[in-house]
Amino acid sequence: MGRILLIGRGDELSALLSASRSELREHDFERCAGNAEALQHLRARAVDVVVTDPSTAIAEDLALAREIARVRPGVRLIAVLAHAASREELIEALRAEVFACFTMPVDPHELSDMLRHALRATENTRNGIEVVSGVPQWFTMRVSCHRLTAERLVQFMIEYQRALPDQERDLLIAAFREMLLNAMEHGAGFDADKVIEVTAAKTARAIIYHFRDPGLGFNRDELAHAAQSGEPEHVLATALHRAEMGLRPGGFGMLIARQIADELVYNERGNEVLLIKHLT
Repeated sequence: MGRILLIGRGDELSALLSASRSELREHDFERCAGNAEALQHLRARAVDVVVTDPSTAIAEDLALAREIARVRPGVRLIAVLAHAASREELIEALRAEVFACFTMPVDPHELSDMLRHALRATENTRNGIEVVSGVPQWFTMRVSCHRLTAERLVQFMIEYQRALPDQERDLLIAAFREMLLNAMEHGAGFDADKVIEVTAAKTARAIIYHFRDPGLGFNRDELAHAAQSGEPEHVLATALHRAEMGLRPGGFGMLIARQIADELVYNERGNEVLLIKHLT
């Protein structure tokens, strides 16, 4: 059983709390009115996850995250924001090891899923995203090859691309997620001790993602376990082949990425890829 501390007394938080409680019945929920009270609470009592007050600015949340790291190392903080954060603020949230960020209105089921991830996380998975360099138009991360870390990074990228129209952003993030999981699976075998390098960049005309994994690469012409088309018979054949190889269900990452991206460019070895989406 885990302990979740929610900060704030607003109606929005109450609505999220009631929905999340129904999906996380086995865990204890505790409340504090503000950040100062939350720190006093944490000094007296251990909790596993802290959810911030949507009414506070992200700068306050980041200050709280750093203080929590000093008072209670290992506690995961999920920042719930009233308004979209700037790219600079999201990069700083990654540096401060914030577990995840959400902008209101938050889907209660998505928040519940992230709370479950945070409750299952251990101290060593908490530091799975390292910002190597970061400016708003270009930032590079080292990411541990763990499914949990992938889900956290995808959520950060959703917020990072918040300015895009919803449908365009959803498609782009779907392609990003598939390429990220492909790099973790095929380049590192989901070995959490290995890292991949991920860069997100934006120019005046395009959004660019670069993935580099530690693997030996591959010959795309011989990649039988990845779906090459959406035809039902090919999908079935791919699923059966992956099951024989003991791979996770899927194999459609390259297909999805090819259909969504405007350009998909691999290096010679096949362990680096550029995903390019032109801006209209």
